Amino acid sequence: MSYQNIEIKLIAGRIGAKIKGVNLADHLSDDIISEIRKALVQYKVIFFRNQELDANGQVNFARRFGEITTAHPTVPSLPGHPEVLDLDYGRTVARANNWHTDVTFVDRPPLGSVLRALVIPPAGGDTIWANSVTAYQDLPEHLRNLADKLWAVHSNAYDYATAFDLPEAVKSYRDVFTSTVYETLHPVVRIHPESGEKGLFIGGFVRQLRGLSPTESGDIIRLLQSYITRPENTVRWRWQVGDVAFWDNRATQHYAIADYGDQPRRVQRVTIAGDIPLGIDGKYSQAIKGDSSAYIPNLVAA
Repeated sequence: MSYQNIEIKLIAGRIGAKIKGVNLADHLSDDIISEIRKALVQYKVIFFRNQELDANGQVNFARRFGEITTAHPTVPSLPGHPEVLDLDYGRTVARANNWHTDVTFVDRPPLGSVLRALVIPPAGGDTIWANSVTAYQDLPEHLRNLADKLWAVHSNAYDYATAFDLPEAVKSYRDVFTSTVYETLHPVVRIHPESGEKGLFIGGFVRQLRGLSPTESGDIIRLLQSYITRPENTVRWRWQVGDVAFWDNRATQHYAIADYGDQPRRVQRVTIAGDIPLGIDGKYSQAIKGDSSAYIPNLVAA
């Protein structure tokens, strides 16, 4: 793909690119926004250094790509900014050192997430993203055929927030996160609505595969997950204050590395509303438990 309005530098062979010469605080032209979106779909996660965005600017930038969700289905937003999720790791929220795709426990997971770095430790605190499309392409044919037929129940009751012991300051976060339980049935292989690519759609919110026992489900999910997290399908980003990362939530997983001890690390996230995932059998995801309509307050029913 060619780009006329933005400069792109690849970071890893299969995922990740840095976009240079763009000030996200500006009112960007439609042509620039169109090329940023094209780069997002192509490279799965894109990065912008040295940005001077505030919360309003972050929301305004994200809104150029679609409807904005509330901060989270259960976790409170940044005061005064209902669209912004304030992630002060180790102090007010649990660390997300678990491979996951954002908010897959609802029937319309986000299209993408825009993350802004406010406080970064001098060493550690990197984030890794993985390309779930190339992971699917890496599967041997017999495993692709199996994955194509599978559907999985995702739930916020089975999430990184409950998987680890939390410091005293954030013990209540786990209870808030699961204050309303959501469950949704998603295809294990999802068709990307823009590129048409097939990708594995699993991660840390998966509880069980439909029609299989918990043990069988766990074994198969671990096998498929191992293809996603192969080093060749990943990119690692060393954060600096002012950085902005924008990832395609429909085709990636990510992992925030918790290697910075008790040093502060604070980022803020805005998410863009997504569609209902489509499986290769032509069927769409189905909500099982929990009404997520308030999460996308301006959604117009089809």
